[in-house]
Amino acid sequence: MALAECVRGSRPSRVRLFVTLQTLARLAPLSMGFSRQEYWSGLPFPSPEDIPDPGMEPASPSDTGTTPPESGIFGFMINFSAFLGAATMYTRYKIVEKQNQTSYFSTPVFNLVSLVLGLVGCIGMGIVANFQELAVPVVHDGGALLAFVCGVVYTLLQSIISYKSCPQWNSLSTCHVRMAISAVSCAAVIPMIACASLISITKLEWNPKEKDYVYHVVSAICEWTVAFGFIFYFLTFIHDFQSVTLRISTEINGDV
Repeated sequence: MALAECVRGSRPSRVRLFVTLQTLARLAPLSMGFSRQEYWSGLPFPSPEDIPDPGMEPASPSDTGTTPPESGIFGFMINFSAFLGAATMYTRYKIVEKQNQTSYFSTPVFNLVSLVLGLVGCIGMGIVANFQELAVPVVHDGGALLAFVCGVVYTLLQSIISYKSCPQWNSLSTCHVRMAISAVSCAAVIPMIACASLISITKLEWNPKEKDYVYHVVSAICEWTVAFGFIFYFLTFIHDFQSVTLRISTEINGDV
């Protein structure tokens, strides 16, 4: 039981009594004449002594979808995300291409290279989704490397393109936000790769006393940082997409 005394000026002191659930569980049965076991046995939940330690520990995105049935959901969602990512990148490519034709600000090759790298990153996501971490770790890790490295380079190139098209097509604040996200993602992907390469075994459950546990934690945190970086970066495209209209035209060539 913890006591906190708050004294304000010349006013009488006020004593606030904070009783934790653990303290109440220990004191209430004794004051009522029951043993702790007898008191808690009649309630629909376990006694505080029987509540297990949750044992929370960081897990990488791949760890969350390694075993069935979540592995099926993981694979479906990653494949769907890869498709949406590719569609977003292609739309962004067409927008920049049209903007560059209207007022030249960068070589078209620069935009094309960023698109190719982005699509390669989406292919890496597909590899991660379809080759589980514990089943084929080499292929899975290779896909993850493609997804993260190509994705980070894509964000960097698009940030540079944004600065080149500023202020006509992008505001300076948007450019700063994109570059900041790119910088954070780039700073996170380096220790992620370094720590992942130092892990000697691939598994799901870790003991904090194991030698590779620190590498696992750092790698998992960096993976989540880069993953959320991609999401927030794509959100910065919303304003650009709202100002354009895409049409799909169908033409039939030859005799029918």
